[in-house]
This record gives sequence, C-alpha cells and structure tokens, in this order.
Amino acid sequence: MTGYHGGAFFDAIGNEFDSLDRTDEVISADVLDAWFPPSPEVSRILGRRLDWAVRTSPPTGSEGLINRIADTRGVAKESLLPGAGSSSLIFLAFREWLSAASRILLLEPTYGEYAHVAENVVGCRIDRLTLSPDDGFCVDVAQLEDRLNRGYDLAVIVNPNNPTGRHIPRQYLIEVLSRVSPQTLVWIDETYVDYVDAGESVERFAATSRNVIVCKSMSKVYALSGLRVGYLCGSPDLIGPLRMLTPPWAVSLPGQIAAVTALQDAQYYCRRYSETHCLRERLRDGLLALADFTIVPGVANYLLCRLPSDAPNAPEFIACCRSEKLFLRDASATAPSLDNRWFRIAVKDAETNRRMTEIISRSLS
Repeated sequence: MTGYHGGAFFDAIGNEFDSLDRTDEVISADVLDAWFPPSPEVSRILGRRLDWAVRTSPPTGSEGLINRIADTRGVAKESLLPGAGSSSLIFLAFREWLSAASRILLLEPTYGEYAHVAENVVGCRIDRLTLSPDDGFCVDVAQLEDRLNRGYDLAVIVNPNNPTGRHIPRQYLIEVLSRVSPQTLVWIDETYVDYVDAGESVERFAATSRNVIVCKSMSKVYALSGLRVGYLCGSPDLIGPLRMLTPPWAVSLPGQIAAVTALQDAQYYCRRYSETHCLRERLRDGLLALADFTIVPGVANYLLCRLPSDAPNAPEFIACCRSEKLFLRDASATAPSLDNRWFRIAVKDAETNRRMTEIISRSLS
C-alpha cells in the first residue's frame, strides 16, 4: 500500500512521456505545482549548462546549497539537512525516530503522506486532532497545545495546512511550541509558508530548539517540483544522526543549481506569490458564481471546496471533469473526516482558471 497522491494527469500524458505535447491540453489541478515558471535566472543558467549538469556528478553533500540556505534563512549550516524533496526526508526521519510502539499526533485533514508513513511503513499508533468544517477548519491553538502535551513521541503540523489552506500565525505557533514537553518531537511542514510570508517560518526557532524540526520543500513555492529539492532545519543534535543516514548525492546537480539560483531571486518569487493571491480569489469568485460551493478561505495556491447538495458527488464530478482533461483532487479520498463532496483545486494562471471554470460549469450539469 502506498500513500495517495495526485498526478493522475499523467494518465492523459503518458507515464513513459511519449505524449508530452498534450501538456498544453491537460490541466493538472490535482497536484499543487506552481502555476508560474521558476526564476528566469534558473531557466537561463540551466539552459546554458544543461548538458553539463545532466552528465556531471553533483557535490556529494550539497555543500553549496546548504551554505546558500543558511545565509538566506539565517540559520547555522549544522542545522540543515538537504534531501530529494520533502517526501524523502519524511521517510528518512520517521523510520529513524519512530517504532511500532510510538504514538504520534496528526491534524485531520492534513497531508496524507504522514499517516501513510506512520501507519503503513512504521506501524505506529496515530491519534488525530479533527478540524471542523463548521469553522473553516481553523486550528484552535489552545486545543492544539492541550493535545501536544499528552505524551506523544511525535506531532506533525502542516502550516499552512494541506488540503485546507489554513495557517497558524507564527507568533501563536511559537508560543505553543515553547511550552511543549521536550520529550515530544514536533515536525512543522512549511511547504507553502512562503505564500503567506517568508517571515512566517519558524526555522530560526527550530534551529535553536531541542525538539522542533521544520521540513521545507522547494517544489511548490520555487516552481522546482520536477527537480526534487527540500531540506530539514532543526538543532544539530536532531540533524546530525540523520545526516549519517543520508546517501551521497541526495540532490541532483540540476536541482542544486536551480535551488541555489532561486534562493537569490526573492523579488521575483514575491511578485508571483502576490499574483497567486489575486488569482486564487478570482478563481474562488468564479466558482461561487457557478454554484453554492463551500470554499475554505485558504492562503496558498489551492482551494478546498465542497460541492452543493444538488450537484454530483466528488468522484462523479471529478470523473466528468477528467473527460474534458481537467484533473482535480478528490479530497474525500485523502481524509476520513471529509465526506464524498469535497475536492481540492490548484490555482493556475488566469486563462487556465477561466478554462477550469468553464469545464466545472459543464460538469455540474
């Protein structure tokens, strides 16, 4: 059994990439890849040196990438561990830290990889803090703090959360983290935090904490999903043992080059994040003009939506959209607390959002 992910759009493109020309027709809104291209500098540098980057072995330990992250984020190099995307780091750390006797706490709903690794790979016990659609899946920080202090071995907080898009402000989260028992490891997944503000990250707090570790993906916010770059940030005492288990060349040379270059172009990405907020709100307005959707007020590059009672259920609706080459995510398949009317849609550029709205309009009927 494997974790449930998006990417069904490859069924229309071909898993052997023999129909890549179809990427102009297929709308891959079932995954949360950036709608915008990476920094122009990334494309320029890789374009000029792609043949060399593809055939050349990368720096063994991603040393230059670690240096650039440390300088950009204001943390010590010893607090950083790079990996081939956040999933590789989840599998690495959880299998080292947890056993079948461990107890962990997850939010519900949240990113499904965590439950998969905990239950199916490690085999440990999961407790869930269930968020309610009645208040838009907001996290009650007092309730969160109470649950964190019930003796868990590990707790996972995805912030902003996926699929809800809700965010716990940094000041409130740090207050909670400061009071958690040092015996409980707290894993903060910040894959989408830059859509809110880079200053909302708790990386610097984690770097000096005994029990907090931050997982950062460079896929979604830097438009580098295909290159698989991520890293962990925590105390050297937590990072050091994991570094010993990390294989050499964990990040490809094109990935390292792209990530180092992207980290130097903050202004470009900030403009793209601002555009994303506008596009998300326009997509939301367009959907609400079609039907009485329930749409969670998220802060990232996606929307969690519930179909109205007089519409088809999510599996039927998504199948209809797929017949027109629009791929959406069935959220009910990722979280037991979501019924079969919930779906998630990624924010795209203005023209693609318009196409998605038209297809959704037809599929509703």
